[in-house]
Amino acid sequence: MDYQTIFDVFSRFRASEPEPKGELHHVNAYTLVVAVALSAQATDIGVNKATDALFKLADTPEKMLDLGEAGLTAHIKTIGLFRQKAKNVIKMSKILVEDYGSEVPSSRAALQSLPGVGRKTANVVLNMWFGQPSQAVDTHILRVGNRTGIAPGKDVNAVERALEDHIPAEFQHHAHHWLILHGRYICVARKPKCGACIIRDLCRFEEKTQ
Repeated sequence: MDYQTIFDVFSRFRASEPEPKGELHHVNAYTLVVAVALSAQATDIGVNKATDALFKLADTPEKMLDLGEAGLTAHIKTIGLFRQKAKNVIKMSKILVEDYGSEVPSSRAALQSLPGVGRKTANVVLNMWFGQPSQAVDTHILRVGNRTGIAPGKDVNAVERALEDHIPAEFQHHAHHWLILHGRYICVARKPKCGACIIRDLCRFEEKTQ
């Protein structure tokens, strides 16, 4: 997809939703890191159901450590891989208290050094909390990037680089949110809702639905 077409795609996304927001509930940088880490192989809706009560009790690393692994596990047992995620969140909280003065670091390398925090989680936090134009590529963006031709790539890293290289700077901050929402609600995996798609005429997907 050429530069002008990509510009037109994101111009339409911006006109439709000028300030797209992530759907994971959080109240500060710490709860955002925890929520995104918990969302791996889980839905945002499922995570929010678990964390709404959790974050009322534990919205700082210290409070999470006071709650303890057993207490945390009881809150998140409806989320996939909850036992390992509980271990990671407790370890992460301990490191934040001991090494970072209980503050969430604003560098990708530091974030990725935390237990349970991968590149995607780090990119979400950098984008949503620190305002950096980072591209957090999940399965939705991988699918939309390839299907539409906006950012083709064989894996999440390739798609992330394509997004960074090809999307005009003015759209970089919100790009991953627009693409996630588009993939979650319109360009769905099994039968994309092409009839309701605002970029249908710009999309390269050949097997369009009505």
